[in-house]
Amino acid sequence: MSKRLLLLSNSTNIGEEYLLYPRQEIKKFLGSSVNKIVFIPFAAVTSTYQQYTEKVEKVFQDIGYEVDAIHLVENPYELIKNAEAVVVGGGNTFHLIHCLYQSQLFEDIRNKISTGTPYIGWSAGSNVACPTIKTSNDMPIIEPISFQGLNLVPFQINPHYTNAVIQNHNGETREQRLEEFLILNPDIYVVGLPEGTMLKIEDSSIKLIGNKPIYLFKFGEEKQEYYPNDNLDFLLKRASSA
Repeated sequence: MSKRLLLLSNSTNIGEEYLLYPRQEIKKFLGSSVNKIVFIPFAAVTSTYQQYTEKVEKVFQDIGYEVDAIHLVENPYELIKNAEAVVVGGGNTFHLIHCLYQSQLFEDIRNKISTGTPYIGWSAGSNVACPTIKTSNDMPIIEPISFQGLNLVPFQINPHYTNAVIQNHNGETREQRLEEFLILNPDIYVVGLPEGTMLKIEDSSIKLIGNKPIYLFKFGEEKQEYYPNDNLDFLLKRASSA
């Protein structure tokens, strides 16, 4: 099946306006065939869904797209069924997937995206596109029915990835946390996606966009760096051969 995904590490770089760095890539990705997007604000916790929607709506209207928010309609199933594009914002990944299961929209969204409807996600919205949400950075503030993600890609993403080591801090680094995941999940790749970068997936092609490398982790293998001109298609081909 054809898939079109734009998976961002984060919404906003330090010192920039909200969703500034990805705006042109979002516009190129959606193109002129999309007039309106369906926005899913379920990752919001410290702000209301309405506050979150208004923030996102301003950006998308600025680049030429109308917004329908999933929480405002009487029939969300019909909204997903007729969606021209689906956008899932960041926040808390556990709250996001809990609400997707609770609303019974999980399978509808997955089926819709799997038939070619464009999907954009950032942070938690990228996490939930993976086979599971187990490589989230978030605290499990709520217990979802399952950790199983939408499985739109056959690899895991760790958004906001950093290899920074905090001086005089004894907690685990991000890389150590991912090593723990890989020991228990040795057959799957994890993409460490630094802030300011995104992955664009179209059918069997995947492209890194941004000015930083991504880091690829696999059990028993050395961490690898990949740059925007590198071929990453093998990450998707694993799905068809598995």
